Amino acid sequence: MAIDRRRDTAGGGAGRLPPAAEENGALPPGDAAASAPLGGRSGPGGGGDIQALPAPHAAGGPHPSLLLLDYDGSVLPFLGGLGGGYQKTLVLLTWIPALFIGFSQFSDSFLLDQPNFWCRGAGKGAEPAGVTAAGRWGGGDLANWTSPSTTPFPTAAWGTAGTLGNSSGADGDDAPPLPSPPDKGDNVSNCDCHEWDYGIRTGLVQNVVSKWDLVCDSAWRVHVAKFSLLVGLILGYLVTGCIADWFGRRPVLLLCVIFILIFGLTVALSVNVTMFSTLRFFEGFCLAGIILTLYAIRIELCPPGKRFMITMVASFVAMAGQFLMPGLAALCRDWQVLQALIVCPFLLMLLYWSIFPESLRWLMATQQFESAKKLILHFTQKNRMNPESDIKGVMPELEKELSRRPKKVCIVKVVGTRNLWKNIVVLCVNSLTGYGIHHCFARSMLGHEAKVPLLENFYADYYTAAGIALASCLAMCVVVRLLGRRGGLLLFMILTALASLLQLGLLNLIGKYSQHPDSGMSDSVKDKFSITFSIVGMFASHAVGSLSVFFCAEITPTVIRCGGLGLVLASAGFGMLTAPIIELHNQKGYFLHHIIFACCTLICIICLLLLPESRDQNLPESIADGEHYTRQPLLPPRRGEQPLLLTNAELKDYSGLHDAATAGDGLPDGATANGGRPM
Repeated sequence: MAIDRRRDTAGGGAGRLPPAAEENGALPPGDAAASAPLGGRSGPGGGGDIQALPAPHAAGGPHPSLLLLDYDGSVLPFLGGLGGGYQKTLVLLTWIPALFIGFSQFSDSFLLDQPNFWCRGAGKGAEPAGVTAAGRWGGGDLANWTSPSTTPFPTAAWGTAGTLGNSSGADGDDAPPLPSPPDKGDNVSNCDCHEWDYGIRTGLVQNVVSKWDLVCDSAWRVHVAKFSLLVGLILGYLVTGCIADWFGRRPVLLLCVIFILIFGLTVALSVNVTMFSTLRFFEGFCLAGIILTLYAIRIELCPPGKRFMITMVASFVAMAGQFLMPGLAALCRDWQVLQALIVCPFLLMLLYWSIFPESLRWLMATQQFESAKKLILHFTQKNRMNPESDIKGVMPELEKELSRRPKKVCIVKVVGTRNLWKNIVVLCVNSLTGYGIHHCFARSMLGHEAKVPLLENFYADYYTAAGIALASCLAMCVVVRLLGRRGGLLLFMILTALASLLQLGLLNLIGKYSQHPDSGMSDSVKDKFSITFSIVGMFASHAVGSLSVFFCAEITPTVIRCGGLGLVLASAGFGMLTAPIIELHNQKGYFLHHIIFACCTLICIICLLLLPESRDQNLPESIADGEHYTRQPLLPPRRGEQPLLLTNAELKDYSGLHDAATAGDGLPDGATANGGRPM
């Protein structure tokens, strides 16, 4: 063939075999070595996930110097990586607000918990605190006791911790004393009253439900309040992500801090539930901006080998807020004091205006070299670095590019790409599925609380869900270290699918056989299996959601990283939004909800194979870099195995019929260009 002869004339020899590393879009050895500064590691075991970029242009040309675009390979080592004292301080400053975020994310479990209630004046005397309804009150008393429906905890937290729930049951030991329920023989419905007494289980004397009597015909307002916070978070992720890519991470972070203080403190002064829900929407909007910008800044500060560890530390700090929240509620005793105490720590973040700089990686990626130069000098001064340590010549190259105009990009540009938009869509579907099906598992586990005494207590429910989230994060640290991002996400998605399918199929089969007296199975066996599958499902689905967000932050280019993160986090919010919607419809459609998400897990398992592996790879800076992240096989190719596709060089040289025409002189008589003979 003409291609073979051109290869021979290039010095390869007639018997030279094409390199085996060219399969699935990887680079040939020569090109991989040439692109090593921008593509991370090259050679065997290096991944080779990023293809070569265009050759460097002279200063003032259409593209800046590749040395400046190679942030992880040149700029970050020049600044000392994560070893610099100033960089460590900035990372610490991104961890501290995670505690405040954890408080805000799980506040719904306390502010909007649906307490037990009964008609005021129907009881006599007072009942000691901490006494269970079944233990002290007779069955006739319980006939007039209205208990909230079993619903999962509000799922307003994602990327940092697991989903929680509002469960029915008795009061904890720290709950305030409750009036006694109605006397025996009083069969009047509790919804026929105009005033009620409440048994709040969260350590508060009064919460939003008891403040405005959101029970009976007004119970739907509780779900609307939960709904408003989630909608605010979803819109906040989408809007602030685009703004942060255009104007920078720092101004978005500081503006969101200012407005969350305004709206958050005003929530505590709400005069009715409509005002409360409206202000919670804006509070969620601002909270989304803080979560998103801190997540992006944290990723952009770190070298490749430290990104996952730094992110997981922030997740553990947020979970510390989740674990401390019950104590904070018991200390405040009133929902207004609790709301104010949750928001006030954000006052400390106002100091970030003077101590927290803009993301240097974003400045370099958007070619704002004048601002980048000032920030690099600020870094070297803070780290007390010697200017002579600039071995690669970053500063001289930066001086040549100061006259360039900034080049900013919006997330909508991803529509014109071939690979990048597919990666983001796959991760959006994974995030939606992970957080959506988490609600199904939580409701299934909490639905057995009447048969499992441990689950009859609010605090037992709360800390069970929090413990599952903590175990999931610990498992992620081990699995991702061993299997990488894609392998770990695939493993957890398979576990989620298995738990869901077994819960939907096997438990129905067990329930059918348990009806036969000779089967030896009872309902208790079914309940134990259901709780086990629910715990496994909550464990795995939490990891799926968290890993999807982190994966997106790594494979999305710096110029649109906040926009990509906003899409994935908003997808997670849509998954969580199904919980209050189903609660609003009195749990109608729950089984279909679970079936749909179970089918989505199977689709996600297939789609995950299309994603690249980003472990130990440099972060892509431009859309072109993100577009050159290519899928690698799960198993390494065998030695000497022939590639199924032509190499990039051969594809460029191949010109179809033109090659056949020019090569016709060298072919035997009666032979065609492809080696065949005419009939």
